Amino acid sequence: MSAPAPSPLAIVDAAPVERQGEVLTDAALTFLAELHRRFTPRRDELLAKRAERRDEIARTSTLDFLPETAHIREGDWQVAPSPEALDDRRVEITGPTDRKMTINALNSGAKVWLADFEDASAPTWENVVGGQLNLIDAYERRIDFTDERSGKSYALRPADELATVVTRPRGWHLDERHLQLDGKPVPGALVDFGLYFFHNAQRLLDLGKGPYFYLPKTESHLEARLWNEVFVFAQDYCGIPQGTIRATVLIETITAAYEMEEILYELRDHASGLNAGRWDYLFSIVKNFRDGGEKFVLPDRNAITMTAPFMRAYTELLVRTCHKRGAHAIGGMAAFIPNRRDPEANEKAMEKVRNDKDREAGDGFDGSWVAHPDLVPIAKKSFDAVLGDRPNQKEKLREDVHVTAADLIAVDTLEAKPTYDGLVNAVQVGIRYIEAWLRGLGAVAIFGLMEDAATAEISRSQIWQWVDAGVVLDNGEKVTPELVREVAARDLAEIREEVGQEAFDGGQWQQAHDLLLRVGLDETYEAFLTLPAYEQLRG
Repeated sequence: MSAPAPSPLAIVDAAPVERQGEVLTDAALTFLAELHRRFTPRRDELLAKRAERRDEIARTSTLDFLPETAHIREGDWQVAPSPEALDDRRVEITGPTDRKMTINALNSGAKVWLADFEDASAPTWENVVGGQLNLIDAYERRIDFTDERSGKSYALRPADELATVVTRPRGWHLDERHLQLDGKPVPGALVDFGLYFFHNAQRLLDLGKGPYFYLPKTESHLEARLWNEVFVFAQDYCGIPQGTIRATVLIETITAAYEMEEILYELRDHASGLNAGRWDYLFSIVKNFRDGGEKFVLPDRNAITMTAPFMRAYTELLVRTCHKRGAHAIGGMAAFIPNRRDPEANEKAMEKVRNDKDREAGDGFDGSWVAHPDLVPIAKKSFDAVLGDRPNQKEKLREDVHVTAADLIAVDTLEAKPTYDGLVNAVQVGIRYIEAWLRGLGAVAIFGLMEDAATAEISRSQIWQWVDAGVVLDNGEKVTPELVREVAARDLAEIREEVGQEAFDGGQWQQAHDLLLRVGLDETYEAFLTLPAYEQLRG
């Protein structure tokens, strides 16, 4: 038998990662090349359609449910039944795929681990390849980790105690510059999906589970259709039965909120549910309505709770839509990081988490997200109280919910207004997150919260919107480029003082400061912060 032909994909400007040959086999790269040839042209067309739709929103300052798909919303159909491994999703923990997180998340007691190649992971070559290796090693039970600082060792619990993995690839808009075909980079979404599926689909079936995915940043049902076409092709190519893949779509863009049923319909043979992604959703509202005037100006991000009328409309519509179609409805993130050194502040934060999860369980969600293992028992208790021994509450149809198109964008129902402290916080979080991201860290603890790219996106977008709208803050100051630069310069000086000159020079602080001001103040709004950041990313 002759050896397989070398892959047509080129690995470009990438320092080798230890054991990368186990992931980047000729067979796996040939599969990626085929995905790229077949699906990237359509991906490019859909990205262009995003820009067209945004132009239309700029002209009309409104959105509506699609008249051409009314027959789908009115039709009688259900998504495929849930596989047993995904039937109970009452608590899901999220995090990047580094070795320590892989072990801790699988051992956390959560039902699901969102293994993240997207917002919680900066796409360095080491993270992209190493994350795939860590997942393979976990399934083969050959993964362990020893913390060099503490000396503590980590190993996997018995298989029946481990979380089910749902992997999140990068969004459609991001490319992987280190893998190219004829000089054109392969979309990061196809790289992350393709490598994971190619290496693990059969492995997972042998373990009684399957290749499950979270799909981020989806903006339309046409984008969901493309994913479905990818799934059908991939299953055929690898000899995996059709319908084995299951996908949960994050409804984290305002346009997708108007197409929830259509998105489930396009993926109906592979759909598992929808998720309410709070920060990216707010980022999307600002992005799309950023020049819509005072009516669409959002206040400080921490002042926008899930009980705000337009956020409540979004989450209740999501639950109703999912249960109407037999899909799981998964709630939002509890990003709090427990602080054992301040019991009083800790308990206040825990109480907020409890209230949030109690509300979600009461509203009909089948599960919810946490960012830290210590929050798993809290979320579990909230959902146990409602679910008992049932795996979910899909029978709760929420027929009492009636959401209009206007309800979803009724931002002006908020009483809170932008504040000076909110501006300072946006600058502080933006600089600190971007600096860590440029060093290869995607999940970053900042001011007691686990932040990812979505929080940096809403921070810089609010800066842009407040400057563009000429917002006057609670202290009477108008938000101008000069004010933002003043706040950023002061924060940078405070960081230098706090970390010391040597650590400051060894970090990416100046670059992060400059990039935040670029994406926050440029006249042309950058679609995604991570696009210019990727050009500066080490590795």
